[in-house]
Amino acid sequence: MKRIIPIFMFFIFISMFVYVSFADDIDNETIDVSTELNSFTDTSTETIKEPDVNSRACVVIDRKTNSVLFGKNENTKKKMASTTKIMTATIIIEKCNLSDTIEISKKAAGTGGSRLGLKTGDKITVLDLLYGLMLRSGNDAAVALAEYAGGDINGFAELMNAKALELGLTNTHFETPHGLDSNEHYTTAYELAILSNYALNNPTFAKIVGTKNYTITINGSPKALSNTNELLGNMEGVYGIKTGFTNGANRCLVTACKRNNIDIICVVLGADTKKFRTIDSIKLINYVFNNFVVYDLESFVNKNFEDWKKDNLNTFIINKGLSQDVLLNIENLYISKVPIRKDLINSFEMKVECQKYFKAPVKGNSSIGNIVISNSGKEIAKCNISIMNNIDKKNSSYYFIYLLKNISSIFQKNLL
Repeated sequence: MKRIIPIFMFFIFISMFVYVSFADDIDNETIDVSTELNSFTDTSTETIKEPDVNSRACVVIDRKTNSVLFGKNENTKKKMASTTKIMTATIIIEKCNLSDTIEISKKAAGTGGSRLGLKTGDKITVLDLLYGLMLRSGNDAAVALAEYAGGDINGFAELMNAKALELGLTNTHFETPHGLDSNEHYTTAYELAILSNYALNNPTFAKIVGTKNYTITINGSPKALSNTNELLGNMEGVYGIKTGFTNGANRCLVTACKRNNIDIICVVLGADTKKFRTIDSIKLINYVFNNFVVYDLESFVNKNFEDWKKDNLNTFIINKGLSQDVLLNIENLYISKVPIRKDLINSFEMKVECQKYFKAPVKGNSSIGNIVISNSGKEIAKCNISIMNNIDKKNSSYYFIYLLKNISSIFQKNLL
């Protein structure tokens, strides 16, 4: 009997370890977000200092340009925990009928970690499963959706990886729809931000992750859900998107926030505690909104291009062209305004690379070069330069008329 008790206790310890190791978003640490927000002051009038963060990796990107406003190990592969569900939800919304009803399998119902509380045989719509996935972070909901859309977890993982490839996420790989720790399940802070930006372009996705409280229906009975995102509804401008936690990934948080025409996505991965992930996110978001302004890049380019034309148009040569008059235009400047740190406003530079010698005829709307806009050595944008007008080649008629004019001129001189 004495030998049985230690063995029994050993198995209890092992089972507890396995459960905790695979726990996801089960984080009993409580945070007073208001207190954390109030602990930060506006330092916009002081010398700009980059934030010191606890998270192993983080990034803030501008949603319009995908440009990095701040980064720390943003291109290093990291585990992502339940932020995985951003991809899961994206695929379901794009591929599935959200009004369909799903019957929960034994496998889905038995999934550990954070749960929606589904049982075998439960019936629930795809839309309600999505709310359970993104608000409650239900791993059981993730498996149910994966089985519905991909046949099984492996089949759904193939869909996830195909989508990642489509989006150019070369340092991202998925093995599960929920993000429980797995060696070949990873992303980078930057690529997770890019994925989040893409996902938020879908109105259904944006509505779900921006919902603080929602009531779903399981087997006809209501179930109230609250969003696990501690910044949603507590920090100005925050409108999504997803939390995450496993022992391997530590605390993770993806946040979308918009103020004063600056729209950003902030990603923190690998914070030691829930408090640190909250503080890091607040630090990063405040850093951007306190120290960045929207810069009119289009006006800068247009003004500098006009100055360049004054100095360079007379150097264009159209060999055998009927005209030497060239009409130039800027095309494909997709970025009209960019967020830039206040102390870098006067550091913009524009480089023009342009062909100046042509053989007639020249066809209008032909690209002849490009403009590269940079700031502090970093490329910000690029656009094309085109010749807008057709320039015909001198032909025999031109030379005949030219000859007649010369003869006429000679006769007129002789008559005088």
